[in-house]
Amino acid sequence: MGKTLIKIAAVYFSIGVLVGMTMGIIHDFRYTSMHAHINLLGWVSTALFGIIYSIYPFAADTKLAKTHFWLHNIGLPVMVIGLFCESWGISAALPVMIVGSLAVVVGTLLFTVNLFKTLKASSIPNARSNFKA
Repeated sequence: MGKTLIKIAAVYFSIGVLVGMTMGIIHDFRYTSMHAHINLLGWVSTALFGIIYSIYPFAADTKLAKTHFWLHNIGLPVMVIGLFCESWGISAALPVMIVGSLAVVVGTLLFTVNLFKTLKASSIPNARSNFKA
């Protein structure tokens, strides 16, 4: 799961950079919130999830991790679509944005619970043994 999350993060990074560049070129900054969420929740957070699950692969093999994965990767695009529509003044997009946001929040809470359950000090193997050159 770690490698998959890192690849997804790279896609979000590319999208975030393209949105930022487009805003700069056309001098229309109404997408700033969307740009920030793509970069922070898409690129940074997703990459960190991937790195953490790569270092501790046993944490990625739980039902909590799989549920977190799907909530985050369905909720974030839904939220971003809602933000995009809101930036165009489509007020009906608010419920879409809320549903996506709630999915991301619940996923993040599950990630946290998963780490606390799986990364107990006595049960963590040497993290260096997980890295292969």
